[in-house]
Amino acid sequence: MRPRILLTILLALLFVILSGCSTNSNCPTCGTTSGGTYAVIDVIPVPEHNNTGTPGGPFNSFDISWVASNPSGAGDNMDYVSDRIGIAVQVVDTTTDLAVNSIAGANGVSGAGDNASPCIQTPTNPPLDIIPPIVSVNGNFTRFGCRTSVPGTTQPFHLPSGFGANSLFGGFTGAQCCAARGQGVNPMSGPDGVVVTADGKTLFVGNGSASIVVFDLTTNPPTVIADIPTGVSGDFDGPQGLAPCLVSWQGEAGSSAFCGDDRGDEISLDTTDQILAVINGDPGLPFITFIDVSGIIARTSNCVPIDPITPYGPAALPLGSSVAGQSLSILPSTTGGFNPPSCILGQIYYDGVPPSSTPVLVDSVNGPCPDPSNPTALSGVSGIGTTPSVGTPLSGTAYTIPCHHGPILDNSTGSYALCNPTPLPGSNCIPAISPAGLGAHAWDPNTGYFLLSNSNSTGITNVGNVDVINPKSPVGPVVINSYPMLDCMPTGVTPGPGDNFLVGCADHDGESFPANEYIITNTTSGTVSCAMPPAPSTNCVVVTQSGGVDETWYNPGDNRYYLAARDMLPGPVMGVIDAATNQWLYNLPVNTNAHSIAVDPNNNRVFMPQQAGAICGTQAGAGCIDVIAEQ
Repeated sequence: MRPRILLTILLALLFVILSGCSTNSNCPTCGTTSGGTYAVIDVIPVPEHNNTGTPGGPFNSFDISWVASNPSGAGDNMDYVSDRIGIAVQVVDTTTDLAVNSIAGANGVSGAGDNASPCIQTPTNPPLDIIPPIVSVNGNFTRFGCRTSVPGTTQPFHLPSGFGANSLFGGFTGAQCCAARGQGVNPMSGPDGVVVTADGKTLFVGNGSASIVVFDLTTNPPTVIADIPTGVSGDFDGPQGLAPCLVSWQGEAGSSAFCGDDRGDEISLDTTDQILAVINGDPGLPFITFIDVSGIIARTSNCVPIDPITPYGPAALPLGSSVAGQSLSILPSTTGGFNPPSCILGQIYYDGVPPSSTPVLVDSVNGPCPDPSNPTALSGVSGIGTTPSVGTPLSGTAYTIPCHHGPILDNSTGSYALCNPTPLPGSNCIPAISPAGLGAHAWDPNTGYFLLSNSNSTGITNVGNVDVINPKSPVGPVVINSYPMLDCMPTGVTPGPGDNFLVGCADHDGESFPANEYIITNTTSGTVSCAMPPAPSTNCVVVTQSGGVDETWYNPGDNRYYLAARDMLPGPVMGVIDAATNQWLYNLPVNTNAHSIAVDPNNNRVFMPQQAGAICGTQAGAGCIDVIAEQ
């Protein structure tokens, strides 16, 4: 009798183990085919980082990671990590676990020019489309562009800071004043978002100067082939630098005009039509920009400004004006107007304006539509401006960037009715909450639309949304749908198998939610609503064992989602979800603020940047990139 009882107990235990994970954070199998546990198997030192403060100090400020693993490309099996202390994109070989490159500019911590990327010039005769420098919100040249000779002249481009005309990329903005989350100055930091094309040849990187830097990975060192402003740069090289902006971030939410439009942050790419989306999500009036990068990827365009002989930026100053003590007499004369990149398709502006039956005026003078940094300078209908009147074949003609107001949802009836996605808000709309929080986004190959996380779409803090955007409508990019995410501040949208998408959920600023993540199970249905039980959901699965998430990743190699749950209680973890069953599998404790993650689908190894701490082993004082694998 005793053996039969023991057998019954063992069978019951086996059934419980195989049927699911419950809430046990160390379940031995959880439906996997092996032990089910994860562990750190290697620790990768990050170039130029140590615990002495020289030259880079600890690796304590980083952003997005991206694994490029197409064996046919130039970037085979590489992990690209945004390093805001080293002021570079660090490149790690995911087959050897070794750092192999540091893509930086002339301000890289390893020494000016050591790892600096040269700026390419297109073969125009005469060469009028050299990648130009960027002009800041206050009209100063900023070093975070390409330092070339002034287009159309033989004069060198020179900054008062002493940086000269060396034809190198000026660099990333770095972590301004120790860009800790508590300091509130992450919006001025860079590099940020990272995306590599499927062939491994082109790298897109968001920068703190409201811009996207594009690198050709087939050259050594990687060459800058475009530097595309999405808004107006902060005044990095003005007489006062960023000091007024940093003060403004200590209680004024960065509202100072010295801040410009903050960083070009999260990026996603439509791989069919080669449309790049990027958010400037930190200003009180955030926006998303859609860019045609097909010419850049094909190496037939550098996305220079509409007027190719005038620097990117706000309205040009009259001939002979001075900026930061530098004479502009060497610049071509212009009569004003903004000079945006030629490949921007449009922008959606989350401005939170009240309902109105008349066209909404926004500032379209200082750079591409919109310019949230100067909300009082209303001049013209949203998105309309003119090119400089000389020096371009488009002289005297209007140039319009389609610009639409974002979805401002009416929650008073619980219907989540959409605003009319045109420049005129519908009568059912209410003002958006400021600052609205735009997060990571993704392209949906099933529909051709983009999915954008939006954490402040209503006046109720526990209601977030995922907005559906058609980037190719006849009037430019428009919001066509929005999916409510209850008890969730959406931080990202990650494509999984089929038409499934994982929505990363974090706590709303100042309000904590129970741990939860949502998996949209049918984006093609057009009807999605996500909520914690017992509230009903539609085409949505809730996972409650991991929460407080920033970046997420889907790995087709093992069909799993990986989560950087930095705000999980009682401590940060790396979470794992089975994308086949949408069941949670495992939580691995990690270091404080471990919010970035990427996985190589060839070996299923997880690459997770870590601040200084015990999980880095011998690199505990310097920080590291951990290699994590299932055991």
